[in-house]
Amino acid sequence: MEYDRLMRLALAEAELAVPHGDVPVGALVVVDGEVIASRHNERELTGDPTAHAEVLAMRDACAQLGTWRLDNATLISTLEPCTMCAGAAVNARIECAVFGAADLEAGALGSVYNFGVDPRLRHTFDVHHGVLGDECTQSLKTFFATLRESPASG
Repeated sequence: MEYDRLMRLALAEAELAVPHGDVPVGALVVVDGEVIASRHNERELTGDPTAHAEVLAMRDACAQLGTWRLDNATLISTLEPCTMCAGAAVNARIECAVFGAADLEAGALGSVYNFGVDPRLRHTFDVHHGVLGDECTQSLKTFFATLRESPASG
């Protein structure tokens, strides 16, 4: 699978979060090389703490496929999924997760926790990390730098 190409799509999706004040995280669900869902963070937009890009993309993919099982799917995210999103990936039985920027404070696919390979959980999956990691990290750094410089952040 062309992870770099897919991560560029996820980065473009992430930028759609910025106009409504959400952290620019984008996620895709891919089945047989085809993107079947693409979402970005919408917590600020919707007031929903679960409206992370990964969860929204997995919800859309499940609706598209007509099942809660994503056992042939790859989850692509610009940021390492948190415990909620990694837990949702475990429960959806995804085949593989790919992320760009590591989340050293809350990452659950290798940085703080490692849900993808934890044998105590009911499902494990392959994890590929650091795909376009510098670009994904820079997107987040730019967002937070702009936020700090904004007069409204005072």
